[in-house]
Amino acid sequence: MKNRTRYAPSPTGKMHVGNLRTALYEFLIAKHEGGVFMLRIEDTDQERFVEGATEIIYRTLERVGLKHDEGPDKDGGYGPYVQSERMKTGIYMKYAKELVEKGEAYYCFCDKERLDSLKTEVVEGKEITIYDKHCLSLSKEEVEANLAAGKPFVIRQNNPREGTTTFHDELYGDITVENAELDDMILIKSDGYPTYNFANVVDDHTMNITHVVRGNEYLSSSPKYARLYAAFGWEPPKYVHLPLVTDENHKKLAKRGGSTSFEDLMEQGFLAEAVVNFIALLGWSPEDNREIFTLEELIEAFDYHRISKSPAVYDIVKLRWMNGEYIKAMDFDAFYGMAEPYLKKALTRDFDLRKIAAMVKTRIEVFPDILEMVDFFQELPEYDPAMYTHKKMKTNAQSSLEVLSDLLPRLEVQEDYSNDGLYQTLSKYVEEKGVKNGYVMWPVRTAVSGKQTTPAGATEIMEVLGKEESLKRIRKGIELLRNAAEA
Repeated sequence: MKNRTRYAPSPTGKMHVGNLRTALYEFLIAKHEGGVFMLRIEDTDQERFVEGATEIIYRTLERVGLKHDEGPDKDGGYGPYVQSERMKTGIYMKYAKELVEKGEAYYCFCDKERLDSLKTEVVEGKEITIYDKHCLSLSKEEVEANLAAGKPFVIRQNNPREGTTTFHDELYGDITVENAELDDMILIKSDGYPTYNFANVVDDHTMNITHVVRGNEYLSSSPKYARLYAAFGWEPPKYVHLPLVTDENHKKLAKRGGSTSFEDLMEQGFLAEAVVNFIALLGWSPEDNREIFTLEELIEAFDYHRISKSPAVYDIVKLRWMNGEYIKAMDFDAFYGMAEPYLKKALTRDFDLRKIAAMVKTRIEVFPDILEMVDFFQELPEYDPAMYTHKKMKTNAQSSLEVLSDLLPRLEVQEDYSNDGLYQTLSKYVEEKGVKNGYVMWPVRTAVSGKQTTPAGATEIMEVLGKEESLKRIRKGIELLRNAAEA
């Protein structure tokens, strides 16, 4: 049977990078073997439902190229693909009642007051309430009478209190837990909706899912899944539990940090392709340790057995670097289409924006970097004359004043303000002085930009600024240096 994986998000808001990683790995596991990638919307938790969140899921998957083969909009014969619609078919109640008949589940009529009075136990350092099986002792007649009277109920899984349960994970191997730690979890809630855990098992089985990928925070609940599959007599899918994603301080990555959802990253000027590449490496690495992949190359290279069990660090510095590599590799017209809004925001004067875009293309990591990188074209910033002193270029305030003063009359009479024409003039002066290029270029670039770092050299900047503005800024530099010398 072909690999069949599913991405099963809940429509509760923006798509967090952890959720996107799950979707990506599910997609890659399916496509690496030529299998089927399914989208299933899990909306049974009505309290957390967010209007418009389903559209965000579709939009995000489309933007990153994770095309699903089956889903609410692509019926592959396993629908409905939305849990609330599946619930209307009665599928969850049907299977829950089957477990009741087998003695693997039971009706529970306990009210909130009684449940609140139950004792708590400490399991793995956490204080939890384990249901005491009070309603398991109800006779069939008592259950039927309660149901006939319309008494509110839930259906609970009947887990043993003795012995152990073992389940297998593809990365962690066999994991065994004491049954005493297993609560009789609710399968059907009092509103008739299935719980997340129960609906998952029923849907994964009836949709022939072969691999389930999820975060390792679900490891502790996996024995309950194993017991459900065993109770039904079903073959469980292969489970792949992913390592935790942490921040730079090795704490669990917060979902409300302003930079951890796909939409946040798009607003911050990242490219979808770079984000996918970065997320693929959050816990997985190829044999050759390469870092730049297209989605097609990821499909070819992906082996889920190489997923690490160690936490993966969400390193924003690395993401920025990777995004910069993708920007460098972009077709120029595509790059300009994305850069133009930032250029127009920073520069309201009449400049050759394509020429400026070419300057910044290999120097930015995210598109908003453009704003600070080109703002000096719009207006010369205030700057400290100490910037003219540069040890490597062997320049100082006095030498810079001399260079600018010597060049000013030459540049005033020069008509050719192309990069080539200006470079020839400055190079000729370099030869006459018998100095290195930097001795001349550094003070000129400082004068026309007012910045320590710029996206281009002195003559390229002057070409964009034009003759009048370039001369104005050089005169300002001379004035600044003279005033500093007199102070």
